[in-house]
Amino acid sequence: MKPRRAAFDFGEAPIPAGRTATRELPVPSLVTGTHMSLPIRITHGREEGQVVWISAALHGDEIGGVEIIRRVNLRLDPKRLRGTVLAIPIVNVHGFLTGDRYLPDRRDLNRSFPGSPGGSLASRIAHVFMSEIVRRCEIGIDLHTGSDHRANLPQIRGNLDDERTRQLARAFGPPLMLHAALRDGSLRGAATDAGATVLLYEGGEAWRFDDQAITVGASGTLRVLAELGMIDSEDAPLPVEPLESRASSWVRARRSGIAVTSVALGQQVTRGQHIAVIHDSLGKRLSQVNAPFDGLVIGMTQHPLVHQGDALVHVATLEQP
Repeated sequence: MKPRRAAFDFGEAPIPAGRTATRELPVPSLVTGTHMSLPIRITHGREEGQVVWISAALHGDEIGGVEIIRRVNLRLDPKRLRGTVLAIPIVNVHGFLTGDRYLPDRRDLNRSFPGSPGGSLASRIAHVFMSEIVRRCEIGIDLHTGSDHRANLPQIRGNLDDERTRQLARAFGPPLMLHAALRDGSLRGAATDAGATVLLYEGGEAWRFDDQAITVGASGTLRVLAELGMIDSEDAPLPVEPLESRASSWVRARRSGIAVTSVALGQQVTRGQHIAVIHDSLGKRLSQVNAPFDGLVIGMTQHPLVHQGDALVHVATLEQP
């Protein structure tokens, strides 16, 4: 008879193999003394396999990943799962409650890793996440959306020169894989230094449920789990072959005014192509904005009122097949 898989030790009680459990990870309380914690759902499969975390709302206003995780959790059966999935839908609970991207100390949690037990509020939360989540996992999927009234085309960002990262990014099957250097203080950077392989997903915009971005994110996450052998491939929708980019750049406003864009997310543009025009409030044309190079539109501002230097359209160069 096959030996039963060991229980997963987390929190107040171990989680038996073939079970799903919810846990709370304490973080610094509110100024009122109200206790705060990160909600966690752990699906501990009956059979051995990888240990993976899926996180969202590292920025408190990026709620799309919360819905992605809900949809993924609905598809996970602990009796059929091979391995363990730790789902943390809201990492920045403080910002999530107030509708703020940042923490009450005005720090960006995604620039505060690996953190410190005696540092700032952001640093302490980062330290707890690294100690209790990242150290238990081999793979991480970190879910994000655009910020500051910007919408992003669904995309995976990661070190595409790393064979394992590239394999999982392709399995995710987004419209685009973007090679991205590690940023100091980011969860992806700290977790990579700790030995984990991390995919960063971007799609949609802050404080909005973008159905396309959510569908791509949920399907892609399931495909990664299938690629890892944790779920059966029939449980994950068929992938598409993603485009690949090694570089991208925001096209910025040369004048302040009201911007009207003429391109869409996912549209390919050519160098010199008209992509936006800026008017003043009386309708006078102030500036025409053109694409600086051939590429794919992967991000756009959703706010028509712009100042000189504001980001308008994010264009990525495309690698030739």
